[in-house]
Amino acid sequence: MLSLIFSATIMAVACGKEPAPEPEPISPIVSLEALELVVEGDEGEHALNYNVLNPVADAVLSAECNAEWLTVDVDAAKVRVAVTKNEARLPREAAILLSYPKCKDVELRVVQNEYTRRFELFPMHEEADIPYRIPAVTVTMDGSLVAVADYRHSRYDIGVADFGRIDLHMRRSTDNGVTWGPIEVIIEGKGSASEDFMNVGYGDPCIVADCESQRVLLMSCAGNVSYQAGTRDRHQNMARFYSEDGGLSWSAPTDIAESIYSKFDECSFGPVNAMFVASGRIMQSRQVKVDDYYRLYCAVLVRDKYNSPKNFVLYSDNFGDSWEVLGGVAKAPLGGNCDEPKVEELPDGSVLLSSRWMGGRYFNIYSFANVATAEGRWGSASFSSRSNDGVSAVDNSTNGEVMLVKALRKADGAEVDLLLQSVPLGPGRTNVGIYYKALESASDYSAASVISRGWEGVCQVTTLGSAYSTMAWQHDGRLAFLWEEATYCSDKSGGYTIVYDSFSLEKITGGKYSFRE
Repeated sequence: MLSLIFSATIMAVACGKEPAPEPEPISPIVSLEALELVVEGDEGEHALNYNVLNPVADAVLSAECNAEWLTVDVDAAKVRVAVTKNEARLPREAAILLSYPKCKDVELRVVQNEYTRRFELFPMHEEADIPYRIPAVTVTMDGSLVAVADYRHSRYDIGVADFGRIDLHMRRSTDNGVTWGPIEVIIEGKGSASEDFMNVGYGDPCIVADCESQRVLLMSCAGNVSYQAGTRDRHQNMARFYSEDGGLSWSAPTDIAESIYSKFDECSFGPVNAMFVASGRIMQSRQVKVDDYYRLYCAVLVRDKYNSPKNFVLYSDNFGDSWEVLGGVAKAPLGGNCDEPKVEELPDGSVLLSSRWMGGRYFNIYSFANVATAEGRWGSASFSSRSNDGVSAVDNSTNGEVMLVKALRKADGAEVDLLLQSVPLGPGRTNVGIYYKALESASDYSAASVISRGWEGVCQVTTLGSAYSTMAWQHDGRLAFLWEEATYCSDKSGGYTIVYDSFSLEKITGGKYSFRE
């Protein structure tokens, strides 16, 4: 063979041609399953497959990383990464350098976006404990989280137990939920010791923090009569509290019920017997500002003079000092098939109403003709459930939260608005989760019938008994999520442990979407 090559070379020179170059040795190539490993959870082992093309005899792949929170091990087919417990509960990332003889180094990036901040805000360890219920949470202008819940000495809703005492408790976090301050009392109900109707108990809180000041508005039911037993002359109070310092201190409550009940006195189904503002989140507009404040929206459950349920949306242009009925009182946006409602603002400024009902949610949309004066009209209601690939709450009708978040779809880089809706997935009050659906253009929210169908997926938050939930968006780009959970004992004694955790959009959507500023 060598002689033939030599002869060929001489012949090529004799003919005036350059000899053919010796063939280059084929370099090895390290092929890795992915160049980025996204780690979920606090700790554990994760593995990526790799392959070496054109391997060098007896050579091995080696790995080097100087991050103390992970260790790397390489075998014949996998790169294994073991992650330690994230004590700080903050995002972290590291680079692993993979080396192989005669081959360019490969960098593997390890990112831990998902780390649990699960914290039992208001615990109930035994059935004998005074139970907590009905979470609410908001994020102040400076990023502090303020969480509120019922502390039910009575073990029932307002007014169900005669002279039933309920207090409002709160906790604050100034570091995006990494740590929380102690449980504090906003107000104590007086129960049977109360000298007046209103101070018997306070429950079912809803809350909002102003986006441009340290003002916080908190509202709740109050008094000594249940929603079911209320009449025009004897109904629950609507208590209003203000904080001027981001929830550090609170005003005494003011009853604003009469100013709202009176708006329904002359309508065809009035005077109404009972109503209350749904717990959880009062929504502040991102678009409509009148004088000093961006507009507020909240939703009410009304029991009319025929004892039929109806939902309405209230709005305020002075941060809760006074309220008007969106679209007027002549016709309810939801009636008959409705219960506790929530509200959100859609990308074009229209208002989405979401109401609990057995098996799913009812939706309706209010479209403005004149945003400044709030003139407009409600569309037609539509039910979302398993039957139309919508929001499914199997064998339960339970309050949950609705929220819109700006997102980036990773598959194609499209900017979308991601609609979130939390419910117990069921069966019954179990397995609270968060559904999601992308709104890419106006056609995706042109009617309630479009909103109600074709939700993309769901993130299950707990596998335990669980009921009401609520949410707010944190300044670190994560979702603050509160839910009722039977963590230590059942709800037979009238309550749950109120749990907090925060989630990235990647976690909620299985990596399909990320948050965009």
